[in-house]
Amino acid sequence: MDRFQNTRQPDWNWWGKLWPTPGETLREFGLESGESVVEIGSGNGYFTLPAARIVAPEPVYALDLDETLLDELESLAAQQEISNARPVHGDARALAEHLPDPVDVALVANTFHGVDDRASVLEQIAAVLAEDGKLLILNWYDSPREQTTVADEPRGPPTELRLSPEETRQIVEEAIDVTLTRQIEIPPYHYGLVFER
Repeated sequence: MDRFQNTRQPDWNWWGKLWPTPGETLREFGLESGESVVEIGSGNGYFTLPAARIVAPEPVYALDLDETLLDELESLAAQQEISNARPVHGDARALAEHLPDPVDVALVANTFHGVDDRASVLEQIAAVLAEDGKLLILNWYDSPREQTTVADEPRGPPTELRLSPEETRQIVEEAIDVTLTRQIEIPPYHYGLVFER
């Protein structure tokens, strides 16, 4: 299968400039203790590891196509003594094949814009969500890339890949049986959408 577009992992330094406290961002989304999670396109764990701390001892499955990033995630989890982060090498278009049980929360952080076959990925997410599960999407606003600067450089996906909150909502709700229940602002350049069954 082809890789998704624009999935290069940025370094932690500039993620830290955007979100110095990723755990607080997740709590704003409503992530709670005792919820099992899958992060789709987890990279090296910038959100996976804080999620694992919040929901422990429940598992946080970190799905990514890049084994190198998953190895890095595993190393960081060991250094931080996080035992419930579970790296999973695989493709989101076959997500249901990679998880042993349904999950309470599916998290898609900074990757939805780069997914070509969104309907297939969303159907897979729906297949692994528990009956009262939630889908959390964190995405760049559809501002021009030259306006979204971090450390004085334009950052984020190409302008033409960016989606407004309304476009994202429409794509998701047309593909699977979930409803947008909340939109949150994630300054300076992102929004968060919470969908529930």
